[in-house]
Amino acid sequence: MPGSSFGEMFRITTFGESHGPEVGVVIDGVPAGLYLSKDDIQFELLFRRPGRQYVTGRREKDEPEIVSGIYNGRTTGAPIAIIVKNSDVISSLYEEIRYKPRPGHADLPYIMKYGYENWDYRGGGRASARETVSRVAAGAVAKKLLMLTDTVIGGHLKSLGPIELNEDVTFEEILCSKYSPVRASKKWLEEKFEELIKQATVEGDSWGGIAEIVVKNPPSGLGEPVFDKLKADLAKAILSIPAVTGFEYGLGFKAGRMRGSEANDEIIVKDGRLRWKNNTSGGILGGLSNGEDIILRCAFKPTSSIRKPQKTVDLRTYEETTISVIGRHDPAVAIRGVSVAEAMVALVLVDHAMRTGYIPTVKLTEEQAKIIEERWRRYVELCKPMQGSQ
Repeated sequence: MPGSSFGEMFRITTFGESHGPEVGVVIDGVPAGLYLSKDDIQFELLFRRPGRQYVTGRREKDEPEIVSGIYNGRTTGAPIAIIVKNSDVISSLYEEIRYKPRPGHADLPYIMKYGYENWDYRGGGRASARETVSRVAAGAVAKKLLMLTDTVIGGHLKSLGPIELNEDVTFEEILCSKYSPVRASKKWLEEKFEELIKQATVEGDSWGGIAEIVVKNPPSGLGEPVFDKLKADLAKAILSIPAVTGFEYGLGFKAGRMRGSEANDEIIVKDGRLRWKNNTSGGILGGLSNGEDIILRCAFKPTSSIRKPQKTVDLRTYEETTISVIGRHDPAVAIRGVSVAEAMVALVLVDHAMRTGYIPTVKLTEEQAKIIEERWRRYVELCKPMQGSQ
C-alpha cells in the first residue's frame, strides 16, 4: 500500500495490522542529538490506549520498543523504528464479518479494491484504528522536537453526540483533559459525556463527536504556497485518520454564512508585535501560520461496529441479511481519536518547521537538546488530572 508514508523532511511510514503480531512506524528525518526514551513515547500512547473505561475492552499494554536510531539515549540521525506488540487478539470474534461486511466500515471497499481473497478481515486488518498507534508514537517524537520552538499541542473533545461545549476553555484545561476518560475539558461536561456513553453502550449503539486541537506558540511562516499550504497539509493529515469525516480551522464553516466585515480580523499592535485582534482565522492566513494560536476541529463519525442489527449482504450467497457486530469496539471513537488528531497536527508542524529552518535537519546542539528536554518535562507536568468541579 503506497499510501502508508507521510511527510517530507520528517517522514513516517506505518506498518502492521489489527490482529498481526505488531504495529509500528519508521521515522526518517529526526536530527541527531535528541534525547528520546521509551517513556517519552509511552506518555503519549497512554492517552490513546484501549482497555480503559468508556473505550474498547481490548486489553493492550501498548508498550513501545525502539529498535533503531537511538544510541546512549539520543537519536543518531538514522531512521527510528518503533514497534508495539499486539497481545490481546481474539480473531474468532470476527468470523461473521468474514462474510458479512459491516455497514459504515471499510470492509467492502477494501474487498472491492484488493480482492476478497486478499482481505484481512481480522479486526479490520489495515483499515483498523489499531494502525493509529503508529501515528501517536511518531507524534510523540514530533511533539518533543517542536519543544525547540516552544510549541505545545493539546486537544479535547468539544462535543459528543448532541452535547457541546459552548463556553471558553483554557489551554491548561485542554491539557488536563488527557486524563479525563472521555477527553472532556470541564468536569460537568465529563459527567454529561459519560451519561451519553453509558446509554449508547446499553443500547448497543455509538456516538460521533468533534475534537478541537489547539497549538500554542506556533512559529509564523509555516506552510508553502501554493499546494503545500499549512491548512492543506493539516486537512490531509486529519482526514487521513480513520472515522474522520470533516475538518475546519478558525471560523470554519461559519465563515460561509458571514459578511467580510464580520469575518475579517483586525490587525493590531500588541506588546510591540503585529497581531490579529480575535484570531478568527485560527492562526492560518494565506495558507501560512501567522504566529497566533492554531485552532482546528475535526468530526469523527459514530463507531460503525455496533450491536444493533443492520442490513448487509452475505458475500457467499449475495443475499441480503443482517449483522449484529460482537466484539470489543469503542462506543465513541472520537474519545481516543483526540490523541491521534494531536499526533497528526504535530507531524505536519514539525515537518514544516524543518522545511522553514526553525528546527535543524542534521543535528541538534547540546544547548538545543537540553532546551527541548526541559520544555518536554514541563509539558508532561502540565498534563495532569482535573481537580475538583469545573
